[in-house]
Amino acid sequence: MDKAFLEILLAFDRRPDSVRLRQRSYSLLHAGPGSRVVDVGCGAGTAVAELAAVGADAVGIDAAEEAITFAREHHPDCRFEVGDAHRLPFPDESLDGYRAEKLYHALDDPDKACADARRVLVPGGRIVLVGQDWELFAVESDDPALTRTILTANAEEMVHGRVARRYRNLLLDTGFDDVSCEVHTAVLTDPALALFTATRLATGAVRAGAVSEEQADAWLADQRRRADRDRLFVAMPLFLASGRRPVTPS
Repeated sequence: MDKAFLEILLAFDRRPDSVRLRQRSYSLLHAGPGSRVVDVGCGAGTAVAELAAVGADAVGIDAAEEAITFAREHHPDCRFEVGDAHRLPFPDESLDGYRAEKLYHALDDPDKACADARRVLVPGGRIVLVGQDWELFAVESDDPALTRTILTANAEEMVHGRVARRYRNLLLDTGFDDVSCEVHTAVLTDPALALFTATRLATGAVRAGAVSEEQADAWLADQRRRADRDRLFVAMPLFLASGRRPVTPS
């Protein structure tokens, strides 16, 4: 995870729709003064800083040392630690809230990570998962069939590219209750972010062997021509699921 990628993440974080989605996640977490909250896969650290600003005792965890260094540089008053989402560095029943955004598609074992989330939450503690299903993007292009091949291959090339559609069932299967799921859509039309996303999709499809480099280049050339005419359109559905660790009967 290099600095250029983290800067792109920060640009996504600053979008008004991203801000609204994060605020919605904090509301579902019941985050507030004194609540102990972890943001797992914290990236640039934006959510940790915002949670701290509302009085939460927030900490960011990320497996990438580069991300932790970047987050500390941008938010020196916040707490960030290198850690593994599958084995969180917290005692049992020590946190009130657990949040993970755009993380589970990259994990080796989302079920194990979710189980560890339940472990560290107190009874009544809240969990929120946010992420995109990499096959369900809508990208306008001159070649819809090739676009669908690229999206499907990109989802298959990732560790768990379709995990976001599982969020509700994942929480239920892990033993959470009060489970809900929402879908929010990010629409990308600005060249920087839309072309970054398109390039990532095409590169994943090439790695998967589903399309040739020539096909990917032609597809991206179409996207660049659209950018030149202000005709880019990428829609990214984001799934937001929340739940609660059941309160132990007295």
